[in-house]
Amino acid sequence: MPKASVTRLINKKKNKLIDFVLDIDKYPEFIPFCLGSKVHERKESGNMVLIIADLTIGKGPFTDTYKSDVKYNKAKDTIFVTNIDGPLNYLKNNWKFVEKDNLTEVHFDVDFEIKNKFLNIVMASSFQYGLNKIADAFQKRAEEL
Repeated sequence: MPKASVTRLINKKKNKLIDFVLDIDKYPEFIPFCLGSKVHERKESGNMVLIIADLTIGKGPFTDTYKSDVKYNKAKDTIFVTNIDGPLNYLKNNWKFVEKDNLTEVHFDVDFEIKNKFLNIVMASSFQYGLNKIADAFQKRAEEL
């Protein structure tokens, strides 16, 4: 099961970065391997922002769409994502934002398993590299905003 973590220090305020991560509709503009996105539902409930969204990811002949449940906890400055449907047996990713002066430390952990065992093996071997490319794209875009 591919599992990885990345931490970045970004020259932006925490709230700007959280808004940026929650702007799922914009992901195809800058995230490698993200071919499409669609937010089905977005609502607020107390300290939580709840989003149901699809992401279409792929490279070459491998393209698939998965539906995610995204929960932003305003009190803890965390975003927790799990899969609802699609090519994954499971997906768990966590974002944590810690502001330090004018910089924000962003922690991102992801753990998932693809239903297709062959693709799971292929992904496991190159996943940290792919995650670093995605983190680079997020950081570059965030610093440009």
